[in-house]
Amino acid sequence: MLTELKKLGLTDGEARVYIALLKTGSSTVGPVVKQSGVAYSKVYEIIERLIKKGLVTYIIKEKTKHFQATNPENLKAYLEKKQEDLDGQKTALDSILPSITKISKETAEEAEIFIGKKGLRTAYEILLEDAKKNDDFLFFITLPKEKVEEIAEFYSRIGRRFRDAGVNLKGISHETYRNAPGTKETALWTKMRYVNFPIPSTLDICKDKILLISWEKPAGFLIRSQELADNLRGYFYSVWEKAKQ
Repeated sequence: MLTELKKLGLTDGEARVYIALLKTGSSTVGPVVKQSGVAYSKVYEIIERLIKKGLVTYIIKEKTKHFQATNPENLKAYLEKKQEDLDGQKTALDSILPSITKISKETAEEAEIFIGKKGLRTAYEILLEDAKKNDDFLFFITLPKEKVEEIAEFYSRIGRRFRDAGVNLKGISHETYRNAPGTKETALWTKMRYVNFPIPSTLDICKDKILLISWEKPAGFLIRSQELADNLRGYFYSVWEKAKQ
């Protein structure tokens, strides 16, 4: 019987207490605990749930509550109520599903994750898609010291793509990276400035797109948001004014 009651949607504790009350008839909590094996600390909470489901009722005798299971036919009413609730939930879902689907599609268009160097190259190609000649491509960059040479080579190739597209590259890095590998080459097409205070890690801004990169994996998070891009662009130029060439 326990398994069948659980299939109807009762929890294990609810099924045990309900069976115990069927066996004991009208009873105080003590015998229910003994018969069901449910902890005393939990039995009141379970009985309360069963009362709300219409499966248990109580009377007060000499200021003490005596609980008892209602007519087992009420199990049908309980299932019918569950079905009504389920039908209502389905109707509600049908009404909001188009809106949820639309939001899902919009979110998918606004944010993407790219894994590995190949993924990052794809992310940079997306950044370059809408960039036109003389558009500004702004970036903050700080690199893990153990990967400086490897990452410098990666950005050397990416930088050439942006240079060939006629995009204006402006970057800000920490003073400790002033003479990092590849800086002499990239200086031919990139305007760099340096600061001696903390700045964001690798972060790129182009048009309405922002690319956040972690070189630990590596992985990139591309966000399309005009508002966020404009805010970060303003922050970039406020730092740019304080930075040294």
